[in-house]
Amino acid sequence: MLAAIATVAMSAAAEARDQIRIVGSSTVFPFATTVAENFGKTTKFKTPVVESTGSGGGLKLFCAGVGVNHPDITNASRRIKKSEFDRCQKNGVKEITEVRLGFDGIVLANAKSTAPMTLTKKQIFQALAQQVPMNGKMVDNPYTNWSDIDPSLPNIKIEVLGPPPTSGTRDAFVELAMEGGCKTFPDIKALKKKDKNAYKAACHSIREDGAFIEAGENDNLIVQKLVANPQAVGIFGFSFLDQNADKIQGAIVDGSAPTFENIASGKYGVSRSLFFYVKKAHVGVIPGIEAYVAEFTSENAWGPDGYLVDKGLIPLPEADRNKIGSSARAMTMLSM
Repeated sequence: MLAAIATVAMSAAAEARDQIRIVGSSTVFPFATTVAENFGKTTKFKTPVVESTGSGGGLKLFCAGVGVNHPDITNASRRIKKSEFDRCQKNGVKEITEVRLGFDGIVLANAKSTAPMTLTKKQIFQALAQQVPMNGKMVDNPYTNWSDIDPSLPNIKIEVLGPPPTSGTRDAFVELAMEGGCKTFPDIKALKKKDKNAYKAACHSIREDGAFIEAGENDNLIVQKLVANPQAVGIFGFSFLDQNADKIQGAIVDGSAPTFENIASGKYGVSRSLFFYVKKAHVGVIPGIEAYVAEFTSENAWGPDGYLVDKGLIPLPEADRNKIGSSARAMTMLSM
């Protein structure tokens, strides 16, 4: 009975909204926006509204409930966390379809008007960690200039513009780059077996003394700031580097440049999968959700010659596209 009432209420409320609402990752935002615009031009449905809220912010909105006041789809530059999935379930968002849409690399970039950076994950950790190991103990990060870490690095102030904690790019950067560099120190690596919380605190905590500057969810703004300040370095997805290759350049990390080929092959070590999540309760109620998913997972969009590649998306292998695409179009339910 309650389910029937909820369905009637949802159907009545849906009359107030006849276009898809999408929130989430700033990295996935350009891809979702491109698909939405193409979808609006080529189908009978209205162009979906896409907001850049960050992966964490998007999943918070998405998992808040079912109904016209809640988004239909959320984009994420990392996989949904168990805690977020549980929040969805608790708030009645029971059936979720997960779509892995491709790969992206996380780049450290600077303005083309200066020399490109060549870094290791160890140096990235030393530049940005809240505490670093020195003489057998962890101390507050003393490094002011890049050359303080290694004389081969530029003698300029460490000034890194990056995403806030709500960002999937921040989560992935911390896990792939920061932790990747952190565990090159044997004493910290040994902590993982003894005290996981202490290990995570050591590897994942970013300094708060001004060397790392939270620049919000607008990656285009970071690009503008890098052009204005050639000594600064920015952190964002490969697609933004690709779209702004005339203004900025990506740092080589552990001997590998952030190129399409290196990310696709796994050679570039700071790369991750991208996702979007669909609220199945809204399918058939908010018009066009199934058609939007079909468009996004079409070869015309996410394939190797698709229009999203022009925006910087690194496609999944063909077998994965076939499997994930079929599952997405069937609205297969995610279980964790």
